[in-house]
Amino acid sequence: MSLLGQGFVAIWNGIAPEGREEFYEWHNREHMPERVGIPGFVRGRRYIAKYGHPEYFTLYEAVSPEVLSGQDYFNRLNNPTPWTKRVPPSFFRDTSRGICRVKFSTACGDGGWLLTLQFGPAPGREAELETALRHEILPPIIDVAGVAGVHFGIADAEASDVQTAERAGRAVGIPKWLIMIEASTAEGADAACDKIIAADLARHGAAEDQDRGLYMLQNCRVKGG
Repeated sequence: MSLLGQGFVAIWNGIAPEGREEFYEWHNREHMPERVGIPGFVRGRRYIAKYGHPEYFTLYEAVSPEVLSGQDYFNRLNNPTPWTKRVPPSFFRDTSRGICRVKFSTACGDGGWLLTLQFGPAPGREAELETALRHEILPPIIDVAGVAGVHFGIADAEASDVQTAERAGRAVGIPKWLIMIEASTAEGADAACDKIIAADLARHGAAEDQDRGLYMLQNCRVKGG
């Protein structure tokens, strides 16, 4: 299967050591079930880094990008629970969050490993780069040994930067473009990413800065699960 919808929220964060146990309890028992319960949200997954910074990556899939800028989601963001008022402000570090529209997604299943590659287009070369990724660079990646899925999304900077009660007082970065590679092995995910990088993204219009991380699945929550 591909991503479960046409929109997703991508979140990277670190956790202060003294808050790790409470983070797991809050995220597993309250926060992920709450998020997936929002109308239009269909699945949430949390990963921990084998390498890359920060340590955790969380992915929420939604039926459409409009769900992620809709009233049901903002009602939740502006009415955080007591536990949510405590955990992120107290323990989150180096947080980035992007509300993204799916531009490409293909899969033959779900992988326990997920590689994230963040980057962006050079000014004026957005269309060229998007076309190359969707039609030339990404489709063959699904055939790399061990790869279960390849996904590409672009963050909506305006929607990602809306101030809410939940993020009050916290600095949150916004990603630009994101490729996610799901794989059954860490080696497969890395080989697939190496193949993408070997395609010379800069030649197709990518800016030079890239941020790569490899993450292992820790928890998954689906609608009604």
